[in-house]
Amino acid sequence: MKEMFGSPGKKSGLILRIGQCVLAAASIGFMASASGFSTTTAFCYLIASMGLQVLWSFGLVCLDIHALRFNKDLHTNVIVSLFVVGDWVTNTSLKLRSLQLFLTSYVDVIPTMRRMNMKFVS
Repeated sequence: MKEMFGSPGKKSGLILRIGQCVLAAASIGFMASASGFSTTTAFCYLIASMGLQVLWSFGLVCLDIHALRFNKDLHTNVIVSLFVVGDWVTNTSLKLRSLQLFLTSYVDVIPTMRRMNMKFVS
C-alpha cells in the first residue's frame, strides 16, 4: 500500500492526530464556557459529538505512538478500513450536529426579527 503524508503509523500522521485531538478539546472548552449552552439541545449534541471526536482522535494518537515505538505496520487493509469508517462516523455526526445547530439558530432568529418589527433584506 502506498504510504502518504499523514498516513497511520507515520510521524506526520501522529502530529495531525494530536492537532485534531487538541483542537477538538479546545472547541469543547470554548463552547462549554458560553453562557446558557446547556439550554439549547442542538448545542449540547454538538458538544457531545465533539467529545466523540476527542475520544476517537486520542485513541488513534495512542495507536500511532504504539506503532512508532514498536515499529509496527498499520497499512493493512483491516486497520486502514477501521480508520476510514471511524473517521467517516465521527465526521458525519459532527456535520449533522452542526447542521442541527444552524437550523435551530435560524428558526430562533425569524420570530425574534418579527417581534422586533425588522424587515427581511432580499
